Amino acid sequence: MQIDLRTVSITPLRQTYNHIADYLGADKAASRYVEATMGVQGTTNFHYRPTWDPEREMFDERRTAIKMKDWYVLKDPRQYYYGSYTQARARMQETAESDFDFVESRGLAESYDDGARRAALDFYIPLRHVAWGGNLNGGYQSAYGYGTAITQASLYASMDQLGIAQYLTRLGLLMGNEAELEAGKHAWLNAPAWQPLRKYVEDSFVIKDWFENFVAQNMALDGLLFGLAYREVDRKLNERAGPTISMLTRFPAEWFPETSKWVDAVVKATAAESAENKALLEKWYAHWVARAQEALAPVAQLALGEEAGEALARVRAQLDARMAKAGLAV
Repeated sequence: MQIDLRTVSITPLRQTYNHIADYLGADKAASRYVEATMGVQGTTNFHYRPTWDPEREMFDERRTAIKMKDWYVLKDPRQYYYGSYTQARARMQETAESDFDFVESRGLAESYDDGARRAALDFYIPLRHVAWGGNLNGGYQSAYGYGTAITQASLYASMDQLGIAQYLTRLGLLMGNEAELEAGKHAWLNAPAWQPLRKYVEDSFVIKDWFENFVAQNMALDGLLFGLAYREVDRKLNERAGPTISMLTRFPAEWFPETSKWVDAVVKATAAESAENKALLEKWYAHWVARAQEALAPVAQLALGEEAGEALARVRAQLDARMAKAGLAV
């Protein structure tokens, strides 16, 4: 018996969902990211107004002073929806786990220079609490923000901050012991060098405008802190004792430049929407980046000594250059 195999081309009746076709302006194939993002924000048929804010709907554009004709222009250039996000983070986690296993199996923690170990523990362990603050702020932006394009990305950033806090916890346990975590908590609550940064984080919790919260956390604080912690301090520790700490902080070091692409895209699209948006972003950024730099100064001094001022100035210059490229006058 002879079997003839034939290729049959089946033309789909439509390329995507109707609401996606309306958004794209034509019935054409859309990416998974677009289909998982556009038109998802709830807009009608709410059961009741929240009792804690009866002047607004459950999901309301008026919870920020920023005005957008279309909130979906705040797209994520990484094209992260749940599937692509979890796959990307799984790959990063595999790398991080390999680094921790390598450091532990080769005894690199035990052979690490004691002076550099002390400096690393005193600096990185209290940052667990800063990352936890980032987790809360990202959750706030996701809960009260408007438009799935930005709220889903904010939620992903929130969970990433929780992961960073966990990796810093593991760093403390690997390079020291449980007592180091308690000492880091005590420093966060009581040590004078950490109190300005602690005040900044706690003040960010009570920012009502969720977009201003985005500026304070994602633009100002993260923009300065990650450059300081995972470039300047990391480089100093490398010079003193080798790359062991770099391996244990690889996740946040690689996460920051990737996430910065999303932050910059949001800033650029928002500032380009209107002169009012641009002026408001510039006002918020100027206020919060100045506060963040002031709060980080004693922490930088703790880790870098006399080099702290120059290091923090370099990080600030790099962040200002990023924001200028995104369209802000800084």
